[in-house]
Amino acid sequence: MSKQPQPPGPVTPRTPSPRHQRARMLDRVEERLRGLFDEEHRLWRTADARGAGLIESLAELVTAGGDRARPTVFLTGYLAAGGDPDATAAVDTAVALELLDTCTLIRADVRDNAALRRGIPTLHAGRAAEHEHSGWAGDSRRFGESTATLAGDLALAHADRLVARLPAEAWQIWDELRVQRAIGAYTHEAMAAEYLEDPWPGHCVSGCDRGCAAGWYALRHPLRLGAALAGRPDLDAPYDGYARPLHAAWRLRGFLDGGPEFAWDAQLLRELLLDPEEQDVTEQLIDELVRRARDIAATTPLADGWREELAAFAERVASPEG
Repeated sequence: MSKQPQPPGPVTPRTPSPRHQRARMLDRVEERLRGLFDEEHRLWRTADARGAGLIESLAELVTAGGDRARPTVFLTGYLAAGGDPDATAAVDTAVALELLDTCTLIRADVRDNAALRRGIPTLHAGRAAEHEHSGWAGDSRRFGESTATLAGDLALAHADRLVARLPAEAWQIWDELRVQRAIGAYTHEAMAAEYLEDPWPGHCVSGCDRGCAAGWYALRHPLRLGAALAGRPDLDAPYDGYARPLHAAWRLRGFLDGGPEFAWDAQLLRELLLDPEEQDVTEQLIDELVRRARDIAATTPLADGWREELAAFAERVASPEG
């Protein structure tokens, strides 16, 4: 007697890959950003139409795109630490990091008198043009710069609101990040004004200093913040050890390839000091720094699949296409 076919058993859901988990959370970050500005615009459109204009200017810049570097690194640290991918607090913290970054970019654009950001006019330039076109009273440039300053304040206020209920350990890292970014930006500007700025990022290799205005805050603090929010204080030291060589590799890559942080003086220094042999030595140093970061990732107790993802992430950050 032939056996009757058995019905198929229950299908075990496939666990999303680390990159897929992070991508889904980044999609939620985008939704949260747009929803936040939509809600604020509806509120101020009736309460104060001019105030709604400031919301529009900020929203246009934030939603124009960008690499979302700090939210990506934060979510990497959070998910690798075993954080809940459905947690609203993690999405809100990622949004807060993007708003903090936006505040910093707005103020840097004013200091540099930049014309474009993310393919659109910088906030201060756009509002100055509006002032001049409308024939309003006062100086158009000062109006644009003061509007940009207020937009930065607004971005920072929303960021602080989003992280107000973080656990104490996570909030302390957020507070440290805010303070150190401000001090770092000032130190960078002061060194440039004093003709002390050196585009060669050798100090990143020997030991990062607190006056660095780029990169260090994009890696170390968001990773540690992710671990703290996931309830993994034991990852603070490994994440710090992973971020240091990776930051140095990223800065060296930017110097070699002429990244946005490196202006004409870096190009001149490359042409004067780096012959092909020395460039090869620098490439070898980048490889060594990435290897250090990969080794730390390989021995750190992380969620399934995330050791490999942190190793691959290090390769991507320091690659020429990075």
